Amino acid sequence: MRPDDWPSVSRIYAEGIATGMATFEKEVPPYASWDAAHLPACRLVATGRGNILGWAALSPVSGRCVYQGVAELSVYVGAAARGKGVATLLMQTLIPASEAIGIWTLQSGIFPKNLASIRLHESSGFRLLGRRERIAKRDGVWHDNLVFERRSSTVGRDTKEEKISRNDYKTSTQ
Repeated sequence: MRPDDWPSVSRIYAEGIATGMATFEKEVPPYASWDAAHLPACRLVATGRGNILGWAALSPVSGRCVYQGVAELSVYVGAAARGKGVATLLMQTLIPASEAIGIWTLQSGIFPKNLASIRLHESSGFRLLGRRERIAKRDGVWHDNLVFERRSSTVGRDTKEEKISRNDYKTSTQ
C-alpha cells in the first residue's frame, strides 16, 4: 500500500464502516491520522483489473516494548469484491509478512454478527479468546466484540535452551 492508494483504501474503509459490523468508527479518518495509527510495514492492497479490491494493515496494540510483537489486524474488502477470496488472499499474504517483521501474535476484534470475518479468521488459524461484553457503543447502542488471536508457529518461540523448566527452581514454605 502506498500513500497514493488512500483514495481507494479510504473508499473501501467507508464501505466497511457503512455495514455497521466492521468497526466502531463512524467515519474514515484523514490519511495522516490513519498512517500514524498503523505500522509502516504490512500494509497490503489486493488488486484486480487495475483496481484496489481490498486492503489489510496492522496496528500496534501497545506502546510498551514487551508487546512489540503483537499487532491488531484490519482487513477490508470492497463491496463488489466480497465473497470472492480477496480477504483470504490478503490474510494469506499478511500472516507471513507479519512474521517476517517479528510479529508473534495477531489479534482482531470482531462483531459477533460479522460471520464472514469470523470464518475468515478461523480458517486462517485464529482462535476465539473470548467475548468483550458491551465494550463500546455505536449509534448509541452497546455492542459486544469477539477477540480472536493467532500465535505464530515460527516467531516468538523459545528455543530449548531458553525454556525454563519448573524443575530448575525449588520453592520453600519456610
